[in-house]
Amino acid sequence: MADTITTEDQQQLLGHPKGLFYLFFAELWERFSFYGMRALLTLYMVNVIFEALSTRDYAAAAVYASYGSLVYASTVIGGRISDKILGMRQSIFLGGVLMSLGHFVLAIENNVTFFLALAFIIVGNGFFKPNISTFVGTLYKAGDPRKDSGFTIFYMGINIGGFVAPLLCGWLGETYGWHYGFGLAGIGMLTGLLAFWSGIKKNVFGNRGLPPNIEVYEKKVWGIPQKHLIPILTFLSAPLIAYLLYSYKSVGGEGSFLEGQNLVNIAFKLIGVSILLYMGYIMYKATLDERKKLFMAILITFFMTIFWGFHELHGSVITLFAARNVDLTMINASQTNALNSMFIVILSIPISLLWTYLAKKKINPRTPYKFGMGLILAGISFYVLSLSGGSADENGMVPFSYLLLLYFLISVGELFMSPVGLSKITDLSPKRIVAFMMGIWFLSSAYAFQIVGFISKKLAIESTDSNVGGFETLYVYLDGFSLIAKYSLTAGVVVLIFSPLMKRLMGNVH
Repeated sequence: MADTITTEDQQQLLGHPKGLFYLFFAELWERFSFYGMRALLTLYMVNVIFEALSTRDYAAAAVYASYGSLVYASTVIGGRISDKILGMRQSIFLGGVLMSLGHFVLAIENNVTFFLALAFIIVGNGFFKPNISTFVGTLYKAGDPRKDSGFTIFYMGINIGGFVAPLLCGWLGETYGWHYGFGLAGIGMLTGLLAFWSGIKKNVFGNRGLPPNIEVYEKKVWGIPQKHLIPILTFLSAPLIAYLLYSYKSVGGEGSFLEGQNLVNIAFKLIGVSILLYMGYIMYKATLDERKKLFMAILITFFMTIFWGFHELHGSVITLFAARNVDLTMINASQTNALNSMFIVILSIPISLLWTYLAKKKINPRTPYKFGMGLILAGISFYVLSLSGGSADENGMVPFSYLLLLYFLISVGELFMSPVGLSKITDLSPKRIVAFMMGIWFLSSAYAFQIVGFISKKLAIESTDSNVGGFETLYVYLDGFSLIAKYSLTAGVVVLIFSPLMKRLMGNVH
């Protein structure tokens, strides 16, 4: 291929390490499976799993929030195991196999296997997600100006999968049956694994991603090598996680301290305390410069949690709003989940080029400013949607254009924050814990889903009628969107005010 050259130990393609494009396609298909399933999940729970319950919206919100939280929390454990024992390659393969299994089990329309399927996806994602993102960072040297651009290209691959998956899986699921949509998601995951395997066979990754210490990798525990013991324990953990998902009801009565809290909510409070204590220990052991950068990494993660808390409503409240109160044309409610990724695909390259152009002019905004602008754009997007009631027809259905505008604005905000933040986490973290810090980055999404669950429960509609909608539900949703807009705008303004201080803490990391 004319565009391929070799620099040091890596082949280059189109100005980037060739391995980037193999990871691009592996992640594209993995995200195809993830987002294809997610597009159907809330609707499947409301219309099948909890169909007979008058509190079906509340139950679906609780399970969706628990599932999302555990999916991303598992990345902390998966990242740490990769750092210490398995290495990125083996972790990615283990995660891919587990996620494939979960999607295929989900294709069985059964209330018992439903929770087990989600559990397999959770533990699989824990190994796959943080390691493939970290793998991208290893392809570039520290300070390489191509790194932000490389992560943005990688991020575009995520969203190509996220765009195509809801359209195909949503169409199959709602037209021919839920199991067809979930089954197609499983095929997507297997395709991603084949793409990654192809890159390894062609040696495009060099010696990257191998187990960090072969003696530890081969070390026997209970007579079993750790390289085999970890997959065994991972499979055995799935029933326990399935039980946590099944225990979605509140453990506390009305008026009690634990009112509205289920086992997963309580677990996340304990996890949060543990993570903070461990991060305190890491910072205590770190140098002064490392502490400053780690503090900024944690702060960036906190701001991302707020953003994702509103963004991830797409798979729950926004999907139900689309099904009940949006006059959809040409697509169904599950397929609206493709809109965010559609705009990311369209805008990724232009915004990447914008950052490159501004950098040449030496006016590229530092990361804190980009985060503040991203939160403000998210707030504006929900404010626009809260105004849609003024254009509702006699059935309480609002024009599709409002939903389209929400997705456009919040997608721009996402591109201001997520790929840039993803890159900065690898720059701000000491190399010895970079995969763990990437896990902490994804943990922001775990706690964001706790926000999603809280909001979704507050906006839950009590009904078993599949045709529920009209002005009664419209005003419940619009009032909620208005409050979300206020919180997001306030957070964005606060970030912009403190950006100069944050910039100093980041030092030479842009």
